[in-house]
Amino acid sequence: MDSSQLELSPHGVVICREPEHKTLAVFAKSDVTGLVALAGSKPGFDTDSSLNYWRDFGKRFLRALCHIPDGGELMIPPPSTAELAELVLNAPPMRGAEYLSPDVLSNLWKRMADWTKAQLDDSGLAGFLETHAPLWSRVGRVTLHLAENKGDPEFPFAFMATYASGLSKAGRVRQLPLGKALKEYAGANNKPALLKLLSPINAASKNSPLLADLVETGDIFHPLVWLPEEAYQFLQAIPVFEEAGLLARLPNWWKKRTRRPQVAVTIGEKQPSKVGINALLHFHLDVVIDGQRLSRSEIAELLKGEDGLVLFRGQWVEVDREKLQQALDHWEAIEQSGTVTFAEGMRLLAGAPHNLKSEEELEEHREWAFTQPGEWLAETLDQLRNPAQLTPPKTLNAKLRPYQEAGLNWLWLCAQTGLGACLADDMGLGKTIQVLAALLRKKAEMPEAKPALLIVPASLIGNWKREAANFAPSLKLFIAHRQYGQDTSCPDQSADLVITTYGMLTRLKWPAETEWSWVVIDEAQAIKNHSTRQAKAVRSLKADARFALTGTPIENRLGDLWSLFDFLNPGLLGSASQFTAFTKAIQTGNHEHYAPLRRLISPYILRRMKTDKSIISDLPDKTEMTVYCGLSAAQAKLYQQTARTLMQELKESEEGIQRKGLVLTYLMRFKQICNHPDQLIEHGEYESKHSAKFQRLEEICSEIESRGEKVLVFTQFKEITEPMADCLSAVFGRSGLVLHGGTPVKKRQQMVEQFQREDGPPFFVLSIKAGGTGLNLTAASHVVHFDRWWNPAIENQATDRAFRIGQQKNVLVHKFVTSGTLEEKIDALLTEKQATADQILTMGAEKSLTEMDNDELLNMISLDIERAGNSQ
Repeated sequence: MDSSQLELSPHGVVICREPEHKTLAVFAKSDVTGLVALAGSKPGFDTDSSLNYWRDFGKRFLRALCHIPDGGELMIPPPSTAELAELVLNAPPMRGAEYLSPDVLSNLWKRMADWTKAQLDDSGLAGFLETHAPLWSRVGRVTLHLAENKGDPEFPFAFMATYASGLSKAGRVRQLPLGKALKEYAGANNKPALLKLLSPINAASKNSPLLADLVETGDIFHPLVWLPEEAYQFLQAIPVFEEAGLLARLPNWWKKRTRRPQVAVTIGEKQPSKVGINALLHFHLDVVIDGQRLSRSEIAELLKGEDGLVLFRGQWVEVDREKLQQALDHWEAIEQSGTVTFAEGMRLLAGAPHNLKSEEELEEHREWAFTQPGEWLAETLDQLRNPAQLTPPKTLNAKLRPYQEAGLNWLWLCAQTGLGACLADDMGLGKTIQVLAALLRKKAEMPEAKPALLIVPASLIGNWKREAANFAPSLKLFIAHRQYGQDTSCPDQSADLVITTYGMLTRLKWPAETEWSWVVIDEAQAIKNHSTRQAKAVRSLKADARFALTGTPIENRLGDLWSLFDFLNPGLLGSASQFTAFTKAIQTGNHEHYAPLRRLISPYILRRMKTDKSIISDLPDKTEMTVYCGLSAAQAKLYQQTARTLMQELKESEEGIQRKGLVLTYLMRFKQICNHPDQLIEHGEYESKHSAKFQRLEEICSEIESRGEKVLVFTQFKEITEPMADCLSAVFGRSGLVLHGGTPVKKRQQMVEQFQREDGPPFFVLSIKAGGTGLNLTAASHVVHFDRWWNPAIENQATDRAFRIGQQKNVLVHKFVTSGTLEEKIDALLTEKQATADQILTMGAEKSLTEMDNDELLNMISLDIERAGNSQ
């Protein structure tokens, strides 16, 4: 579970789940109210990274708000796209960080601006700040100007302080020299206004000797000409001035900060002899100013000259000889070998230390040096972002959506370059079919290749087997699992794909001894704890290419990240201790610097979310998935016993109503067993390990929880609603809602309103009779039919509690079916639209089953042990 105090919802709303401080309690009104209150308060209580991040964002907004001149129009444009992108990169790991984007932040900024305008009254901006952000209420409207004074080579810079004195007739802000404020505010009655205007100057002068001198001499009220060293001293203090609320207007070349000598490090100019994470890349460095390379003599000239602003090639440049020399020494030491490994090069390009150790030292050099990919590496990285468009394999029995084709091409490119890849698409976007398509392409283009190995949770073997049979029937599978009747003592080298489970991997020796073409792990969060046996077993596998599939946001939990990447690209994130030290370094200080880590891992992660406009436009409004669950040992035993008892009683029963009643009773029992054996034998414990459905529900909802989404769970049994709610409360870390026939009518609408809130409960368990109609529950993006009504019309009616025509999101419907049982056979009839299916649709499944003779009924209820499998 994440412990972040603030999180971002899939809809871009900042949420505080459990406010423990009166400042955070304001988030209950709205997120924009909370952000302004947070930014306007003192950080005098324990905070986490998420709180610091959103406070800084709110402070940006308040600073921009305070710099609007008195009488000026309330226009608060958001930061530039580049600035917003940098804010996204530097976001700390927190729940919902995967939903962050420049668009989301820009929209949040706009909502803050709209809310601010709505709050303004006759007291104007000053009154707003006094009410909502009192710490900012004294920020003034003074602007400090610095410009080149080209007509005077002795004093080449000019300085002046101005203040906003209302609007001109044309509606523009009128800037006047600060000295005129003394006249405008002359007299005792206007003294408070003058003091308020000058208070930011006095505040800034406490941290700027230059400004303190200007205030003491009174020169702040007059235009001045300056020497280069005075101008440089002023420029270095800009952050102090802005923090105090002063505006600064500066030369464009200073804003861009390109007019300084920097060490330019180029990595990967030429193609290495081999590719992969351990490839050796060419490495060299130059010194440049504004993109122009300097000669050795020019570098020497700068290092021997003066610090500060120096006229060089007819332009003013910033020089700090000590920092420039330190940057040169640092990078020349790395350059001695002439090469770096691919992993080291990617670290450097991401802005991380090549050895993940000296982050503090690198931070000092960051302003005086930069890294860039050479021609070959730039082309390779561009291919990772935009892989070549290849035709899907002809043997694939499906038409891929455009984003799935892109995923196939990306996986293929990563396999060819030997780079590990994590396909992190949202649930329901088709990770399985993309991998099967890649395997078919490998079979077609590399027929002599070694087998690929797929490792999955036991509950997913049946799903992979069915998907392969449907979409890639030409793939030869070997399932190394006892319940599927195949020998687990050795692999079948003629197979295209060997499938086993995480549990079997720790018991078998041959997977670690075999050279695989590809190793694919599904539900990759299974190895998030690097110290477990199964995580170690997975990382020990030998393969030419490694893929991980997951729907959870992996980069939001730093502790899980190293284990996954040590499987995908061993060495990229260093050793476990190196990575721990590196992450501690980037988390220190008031402004955490996560961008290097995000840049480092992002080339190897492909994530598409249902919230992406480019994805949702290509999806149906409802995506329905059949989720095949096995049977636990306890379920299988009880199912077989019940089937034998039914057949014995049928032999002894009379025809007619008595027989129909008997069949209906046992059909209900089979449904209960498929849900959980405790539902039939009424033990009341409902341990998840005894039910494959409960285990699969936990797995699916764990992914839903990690993304901050909501789910509706439908069942036809009132008695199982509370056990399911208890199970889900453990998964989500907080309680949800339960509605059944015994829920008072008045309470139902209150529950709906509670669920619909952005910060409301994450799950809602409903009996299909009580919750199947009349409720508007569109906050949910997932619907689970835990047990089937065997009537699609009723199921669709329940699904439509979450789905409404015209809503801007895709609803994912999970229909649970227990493999090898009566549930699967009836589901097959309903799917295939056979004559019996039509009869079931019109008469109801239970009624039609009572009409079958004993042999037909035995065939329907008999257990197929191999298909049912064992979820343990």
